[in-house]
Amino acid sequence: MAAQEFDPSHLKFGIGQPVPRQEDPVLVRGEGRYTDDVNADGQLYAHFVRSPYAHGVIRSIKTDDARAMPGVVAIYTGHDLGQYGTLKCVFDIPGRNGSKMLMPKRPSLPTDKVRFVGDPVAIVVAKTKEQARDAAEAVALEIDALPAVTTVAAATAAGAPHLYDDAPGNVILDYQYGDSDRVAKAFAKAAHVVRLPIHNNRVVVNPLEPRSALASYDKKTKRFTLNAPSQGVFGKRNLLAEILGVPKEDVRLVTGHVGGSFGMKGSIFPEYVPLLHAARELGKPIKWTDVRSDSFVSDHHGRDMDVVAELALDRRGKFLATRFTGTANIGAYLSQVAPLMTTLNIAKNSIGMYRTPLVEVNTLLAVTNTVPVAAYRGAGRPEGNYYMERLIDVAAAEMGIDRVELRRRNMVTPEELPWTTPAATTYDSGDFPGLFARALEAADWKGFPARKRDSAKRGKLRGRGIGCYLEVTAAPASEMGGLRFNDDGTVTIVTGTLDYGQGHWSAFAQVLHQKLGIPFGSIKLVQGDSDQLIAGGGTGGSKSIMASGAAILEAGDLVIEKGKQIASFVLEAGVGDIEFGNGRFSIAGTDRGIGIMELAAKLRGGLKLPPDVPQTLSVETIFKHAPSAYPNGCHIAEVEIDPQTGRIAVVSYVMVNDFGTVVNPLLVEGQLHGGVLQGIGQALMEDTVYDEEGQLVAGSFMDYAMPRADHAPPLFTFESRPVPTKNNPLGAKGCGEAGCAGSLPSVMNAIVDAMAAHGVRHVDMPATPLKIWQTLHDAQRMAAE
Repeated sequence: MAAQEFDPSHLKFGIGQPVPRQEDPVLVRGEGRYTDDVNADGQLYAHFVRSPYAHGVIRSIKTDDARAMPGVVAIYTGHDLGQYGTLKCVFDIPGRNGSKMLMPKRPSLPTDKVRFVGDPVAIVVAKTKEQARDAAEAVALEIDALPAVTTVAAATAAGAPHLYDDAPGNVILDYQYGDSDRVAKAFAKAAHVVRLPIHNNRVVVNPLEPRSALASYDKKTKRFTLNAPSQGVFGKRNLLAEILGVPKEDVRLVTGHVGGSFGMKGSIFPEYVPLLHAARELGKPIKWTDVRSDSFVSDHHGRDMDVVAELALDRRGKFLATRFTGTANIGAYLSQVAPLMTTLNIAKNSIGMYRTPLVEVNTLLAVTNTVPVAAYRGAGRPEGNYYMERLIDVAAAEMGIDRVELRRRNMVTPEELPWTTPAATTYDSGDFPGLFARALEAADWKGFPARKRDSAKRGKLRGRGIGCYLEVTAAPASEMGGLRFNDDGTVTIVTGTLDYGQGHWSAFAQVLHQKLGIPFGSIKLVQGDSDQLIAGGGTGGSKSIMASGAAILEAGDLVIEKGKQIASFVLEAGVGDIEFGNGRFSIAGTDRGIGIMELAAKLRGGLKLPPDVPQTLSVETIFKHAPSAYPNGCHIAEVEIDPQTGRIAVVSYVMVNDFGTVVNPLLVEGQLHGGVLQGIGQALMEDTVYDEEGQLVAGSFMDYAMPRADHAPPLFTFESRPVPTKNNPLGAKGCGEAGCAGSLPSVMNAIVDAMAAHGVRHVDMPATPLKIWQTLHDAQRMAAE
């Protein structure tokens, strides 16, 4: 059978085409292979004993009764794990005046104190998961309860209980960024200053798939294997090996399908070391899958920051400086990326698409008796943009300047690019004013008064909100690009990012198809096996297509180099005379040539080559690095509020985005739909509520509100206005977190706009019906007084 070749007449699977996700048929048929679907012969089951107290001294953990229960094989506590290291925070961010960030150690299972409800203190291993769970309930904890603190204000108050002896006042980091003196002078000379306290509510991540793991140990090879969901196996494997105290080659991490993560599953969690320890001690694979009630109190949470945002303007509304002074609740322990979101990412992302000459960020990071906080879709990027966009709307109202005009006056123009910001980032591409104008047109901005009158006739308050955003993505670094020409005629891409819902297989195949002309249906993808990787930066920070896309292009160049040498032998021509294009190697100036798939078939068929000619087309390379990119856009939301109930409906949502080169517009639009709805969830309903004793009140789906289909607008209007970046070979800018960055400010600005006639200046997230009803009634009462 002749090898299928590239058809240059149409690139329906090339870059820019809306190719449906090739991942989906397997998933919708129920044939996905998530971690809980993985089993091993003779496996045992684990369940973790978690602290019911938010804060307390561990006096004893009595396990005798539990050990005697049917099916119980072993129980381990922190005293059994002393040979292992502690969990790591990978960011050591300097504090004010060069002070050091405190890094309290977190063992997998604590032996001294518990610091939040859900803190794991023991692991029970049994023959069935039911036996393990029953025995876990029989473990008797003797804990001397201590007073708990759940907010930064409480944690830093005089006389507050300390979570750690070496963290006085519970402060981990006093962060400062920017030139304070210059910022102060800018505020002093300003014609107008806006000062706005903003609360960024804590959210529970709640991915569809709970965390799960299957741990095993091979006594012959002395290797650990962990099957677990992740956002990239290479770096996580290395961190896990460090904690275990073994060479990284002695640990294998495998990730199959992942049912959502949004940043949370990128970390090493405390359950992994006890599971691997048990596997080695017992000589049996150990299976564990979290239950949803435990997920609420053990998965990392997101957001949770209070800030006083300030904007200084001259008399014409020109931005002079911004200043953000706030506190960040990082929970009971430093997660893997804990300090990043509320420090440097605020400085970089609050600038947005504006000519803000000065920025200062002051953040006090404190530990509390709550679940640790880590990255959540955007990880500081949506927050920074949200703070700035709220400031602009308030400034426009106070100064009597149209909010559209105020933004337009301060936008960086294409002629001013490249533009270096006070956060040491350099915008290389974009047309912010043009994109903004198109968003206003697409949203029918001028037609809003008529829609507002129509809403009023139905007894509803209608508002519109702008959410301009610009994100600073994570910088791609050290990403594997492997291309394997397989014996079955397929080609496998091997790269170290990881798909947990994005659709990497399809998008990466489009890049390779266009680069080498390999048939789209013949392309496979391997990402989730650390044994097959030589590098990998994982997925996060909206960088996957920039990192893996560039690595695939680089690997494609290597294939072409090798292919030219092989083709020169097959075609009996000099290497310098061989050209490559449209999936075909040919002799320059002739019609003689051979397709890349036909050449691969000849190699599989035993083509005899001289020793100085490459014997295969397969390659491996490491794409070293690229700068951050700057995806940007403008989202415009319209809401209706029922003043009788406080209920809010998002009735229109328009977004125009610049993601540079868009590999697959269908997937990009899907990413934006999901991100926008997550933003709407945080804006309208999601809130993580603790009581004074540190108990999670919103600890189940009965108490914690999540967005549903009827909370989405009736129609998303999505447009792309791309300006390719110069910062990576593909020209892509990343899109995975932009939906949150645009939706938080646009929805909240629309809500305030709807209530502005009642004198409402600001309302914090979540804008629940009760809060909106109360805000309106308070405003009416004050007006009457």
